[in-house]
Amino acid sequence: MRTSSSYGGARLVAGALALLMAAGGAARGQSIAVKSHTLENGMKVIVHEDHDLPNVALYFFFQIGSRNERPGTTGLSHFFEHMMFNGAKKYGPKQFDIQMEKAGGANNAYTTQDVTVYTDWFAKGAIELMFDMEADRIRDLAIEQKIVDSERGVVYSERRLRVDNSNFGALNEQVNAAAFTAHPYGWPVIGWPSDIEGWTLEDLKAHFRMGYAPNNCVTVITGAVTEAEAMALVKKYLAPIPRQEPPPVVRTVEPEQKGERRVTVEKAAQAPLWMASYHTVRSRDAEYWPLEALGRVLSSGRSSRLHQRLVEKEQLALSVRAGTGESLDPGTFDVTMQLRPGADVAKAEAVLDEELARVATAGVEERELEKARNQMRTELFRELSTIAGKANLLGRWEVFFGGHEKLAGADGILQGITAGQVKAVAAKYVKKANRTVGVLVPVAAQAKTAAAKKEGGR
Repeated sequence: MRTSSSYGGARLVAGALALLMAAGGAARGQSIAVKSHTLENGMKVIVHEDHDLPNVALYFFFQIGSRNERPGTTGLSHFFEHMMFNGAKKYGPKQFDIQMEKAGGANNAYTTQDVTVYTDWFAKGAIELMFDMEADRIRDLAIEQKIVDSERGVVYSERRLRVDNSNFGALNEQVNAAAFTAHPYGWPVIGWPSDIEGWTLEDLKAHFRMGYAPNNCVTVITGAVTEAEAMALVKKYLAPIPRQEPPPVVRTVEPEQKGERRVTVEKAAQAPLWMASYHTVRSRDAEYWPLEALGRVLSSGRSSRLHQRLVEKEQLALSVRAGTGESLDPGTFDVTMQLRPGADVAKAEAVLDEELARVATAGVEERELEKARNQMRTELFRELSTIAGKANLLGRWEVFFGGHEKLAGADGILQGITAGQVKAVAAKYVKKANRTVGVLVPVAAQAKTAAAKKEGGR
């Protein structure tokens, strides 16, 4: 089941990428050949051979997300995540899933602010079928009113589930909208309700044409296939797809925030929810990794600072999360507290701010940082242990981190994070003037408290 939130005389850019693998419980260096081609239609193709199992992973990273939308068309990128499974010229409605399941394969897709990604996993014997089906929907997706109306209802139901009826989703949407006053990161990936209701066929066709063009796509092929086999299929099925005009360049830069912003959401709930977003950097910037480590030190595991202080000692929160995410443009470092029913929100915020200030002024201990580095390296090695994980990493590093070649140095980057760097980013970014705070106030609990006070005053 999918979850949510682009040849002829190809120029070869070949090279061997030294990736770090986990083997026998210890990390060791292993040279893995990764070949990169740029097709005449602009598609970037990355091929990695792994013959341990007779399976293949095929990933498509279309560089189209809510960042590339505009008022009136928000949510279109996520909408196409659904539409891409609803039939094209050769393979009709639902046939993509049906044919894949017949071949023993599986698929998924997801949409973010920056990308829409389609993932296929299958036995090698199904590889030509998969290329044929993918080329069919990339080139000739059926954008018909009946299908659009049906999927529009599905997306609207998803919005009700993930935003309207979700405490986290409702608060997160409002905090995000307040944090970004100029940049399109302030728009929800799933779209605003009026936009979902108002998309036209012309809107959809224009968005598909620019977003799903081959020159807007990074394709990753990993598994039991040789480079020659992979590129023969690429030449046959993907190379003939014509390039299109790419999405307009996003020129807007979010202005520096010069004072704390606050948002309140009143909603039926059993307990308060607190959230803050601090403006930070792009994924390809050097400060991204110390920020990632900071999130681990603060909230990853029972021994983390915020868990120990807010959950264990003060017993104000049920859970605390902190961290950043991948982004093409400067993003945010987010902190979320799920408070206990009846908890004092102001007190929880004061305790949290005390802990954040302590990191910014006194820094972190080496044992904390080592734990964070180990967690990050473990996740890296775990992804590198499967063909799907490697396809995902190669595509993400190509799009977000300045090129898939840089994945070769990922472990060195993680091991090189210093306590001084973590302290510096905490002091620079995690401060009140740079944040937007959101509080979800339980309306039912508020009304009950007011009624009790009134009764007691009689």
